[in-house]
Amino acid sequence: MLNKVYLRIKKFMKDYYKTIIFLIICYFVFTFPLPYYIYAGGGTININDRVVVDGSTDGSGSLNFAYVRELEGNVASFILGNIIPGYDIEKQEDVELNEDETSEDIMFRNRIYLENANQTAIMLAYSKAGKEVSIRDKHFYVIYVEDKEEDGLRVGDELVKVNGKDIENVEDYTDEIQNFEVGDEIKVTVIRNDKEKEVIATVKEGADYKVTGVSVSTIYEYKTNPKVELKFKDSEGGPSGGLMLTLAIYDKLTDGDLTNGLKIVGTGTISSDGSVGEIGGVKYKLNGAVKADADLFLVPKGDNYKEALKEKEKNDYDIEIKAIGTFDEAVSYLESLES
Repeated sequence: MLNKVYLRIKKFMKDYYKTIIFLIICYFVFTFPLPYYIYAGGGTININDRVVVDGSTDGSGSLNFAYVRELEGNVASFILGNIIPGYDIEKQEDVELNEDETSEDIMFRNRIYLENANQTAIMLAYSKAGKEVSIRDKHFYVIYVEDKEEDGLRVGDELVKVNGKDIENVEDYTDEIQNFEVGDEIKVTVIRNDKEKEVIATVKEGADYKVTGVSVSTIYEYKTNPKVELKFKDSEGGPSGGLMLTLAIYDKLTDGDLTNGLKIVGTGTISSDGSVGEIGGVKYKLNGAVKADADLFLVPKGDNYKEALKEKEKNDYDIEIKAIGTFDEAVSYLESLES
């Protein structure tokens, strides 16, 4: 039996070896990496697949995230970027990156940005809905290191102590730095790879006060009633879904249905005061919303809104676009809609 299989494979290889060689060459040619980023219209994600609130039910329509699709820079994607409308090509050298950073550093930072957006969305939605929410715990993570030092701080470190003193908030860390001279070394206790570790940070001169060349972000854990669970993939990150996530949580916490039977796609960051911030890649996200047959696209006021309108007119998109400045404005507008 095995001998027959071997003979068949051998005959196939002999008859089609030229085709096989051609396909192998094509594969290596088209996947050869090039120093470019290729951006294209992304897609949408139904937030009901990401948010679970105890005792809630889904609306008659849907609230959706919008995202940008980034293709790996290679010969094939470069060719597509030059012939397919809506694809844009950008040189890697035009994108500012810290040469000391790894892809893992960037992924971690984007994940923290997502966590920040999530926690802001939870606090704001629960507060606006009049539901119980309180801080249960908090963590302080290093998300950027200007210049890596040997035995120094790294992206992903969780700050625990500075010079033996417990860190209760970010100000505890920054205030302690001011007690030292530029060039001095301070001892910082961190959690790295689930283990406590003591590292060194060198005091530097900042614009307004002394620093150690790192950026730190606070991540909160909340206690809520009803309980909420957010389900995001490890590969997902960034703050641009803040507005839509806040609306989705609020919709599940309150009576009524903000969707009014519509498929609503949107983008924009959210701040603790409810203001909506601008984001990048608006035209790609609008393109994704149109491909998903969305009825309405919510976009931050200002340049983002102007870009979206320009893209709509350019491509004759059949979709309603609404500029949003605050969370309250978004809720009022959605409540005014009729299915």
